[in-house]
Amino acid sequence: MSRNFNVAVLVGSLRKGSFNRKLAHAIAAEAPENLSFKFVEIGDLPLYNEDIETDTPPAAWTRYREEMNHADAVLFVTPEYNRSVPGPLKNAIDVGSRPYGKAVFTGKPAAVVTGSPGRTGGFGSNHHLRQSLVFFNMPVMAQPEAYIGGMWDLFDDAGQLKSEDTLKFLRTIAQSFAAWVERTAVGEKG
Repeated sequence: MSRNFNVAVLVGSLRKGSFNRKLAHAIAAEAPENLSFKFVEIGDLPLYNEDIETDTPPAAWTRYREEMNHADAVLFVTPEYNRSVPGPLKNAIDVGSRPYGKAVFTGKPAAVVTGSPGRTGGFGSNHHLRQSLVFFNMPVMAQPEAYIGGMWDLFDDAGQLKSEDTLKFLRTIAQSFAAWVERTAVGEKG
């Protein structure tokens, strides 16, 4: 019998009409019921600065770390900025990596989905993000690879997917991620 898992969703785009946020919602909607998704906001996180990593860090850091600590797994959905990860997502990774020895990501299963208007679908961002996740010993789902291109044309005005083929692919990603989390999650839920 499947166990239930809490999945933190980190979206690399802060834009109000973000295609990647729509993509993340579409994946969550297609996932099996044993995954519960929580979108963890990163736009209010002050830039990581060790000087303000004190006994009373910024409230946004504390909120973020607590939300991430409740997650059993992480779904990263992000665009590509200049062949890499957007600054807000990189900052969220840095904030979550501290204080040293208490990273909120350590050992949690993850999936990386990238989307962009271009044909490569955020390939550079996808692989650059995976490099950071290795540091946390996160088992990152390798297949199916998820680089979603042509984002401008995928959603209607209501934010719904227009392509049945894309919906089927996202369903495959969601189901594969659920199986991945089931196989690789460790420890007891807290």
